Amino acid sequence: MGILSAAVAAAATAALERGAAKLPKENREPFERTNHRGEPVTLLEGPVTVLGALAGVAASPRTPGRVKAAALLAGSVSGAVGAYDDLRGTTQAKGFRGHLTALRRGEVTSGAVKILGVGAAGLVAAAMLPRKSSGVRAIAGIVADGALIAGTANLTNLLDLRPGRALKAVTAVNAPLAVVNGPAGAVAGAAAAAAPSDLGERSMLGDCGANGLGAITGTALAASLPRPLKVLALGAVVALNLASEKVSFTKVIAGTPVLDKIDQWGRRPR
Repeated sequence: MGILSAAVAAAATAALERGAAKLPKENREPFERTNHRGEPVTLLEGPVTVLGALAGVAASPRTPGRVKAAALLAGSVSGAVGAYDDLRGTTQAKGFRGHLTALRRGEVTSGAVKILGVGAAGLVAAAMLPRKSSGVRAIAGIVADGALIAGTANLTNLLDLRPGRALKAVTAVNAPLAVVNGPAGAVAGAAAAAAPSDLGERSMLGDCGANGLGAITGTALAASLPRPLKVLALGAVVALNLASEKVSFTKVIAGTPVLDKIDQWGRRPR
């Protein structure tokens, strides 16, 4: 099921990418940004890859209906609030702490809208997933799966600071699941199609693409992993999200030879 999803997602992403390139300049301008080199890139990669991945999820023939619906909801809502932050966001508040502090002051930032939207989408998607337990155990499972979905979406966004980094991360996570899991295959296919432009520093995922792909990835993990592995995955996702408030992932990666080599693979030289 995952192979077909990957193929559909890759084809849809490539077709949408060609269509986005033909948009009139005035339609592309709101998505233009400056990357870490000070060069222009487009954030249109975000909606293109999310829509491509959603097409792959929808085309998965043997994915259980509730899993498919959960992935579609998590990916579309997370991508939509990410797009809102891409287009309306400011740099005045950063990170969970910054946005929540602003919210306590009565200031609703675009980042706070994104955090609340991704969190709500994660919980609703988790509630849609099939469960064998009931009662308190089911509620605890929904909360844990919701945290895994939302946390994976945010973590993917935190990695989207250098070309290809977030795409490599979601591909590495989804590839082992892609053979048997439709949503995982869809993310892997969309990421593969988007990689040349991203690594070539012509485009980047932005919040829309990173949150959308990350939320679908989190849904695939929540739906596929056995409980012990799911607990480990949730612990890692929570720990990395918390660490990001204090530690620069870019500095850690640059200072770790193996991670730096992976990070540089396929990119333009420094």
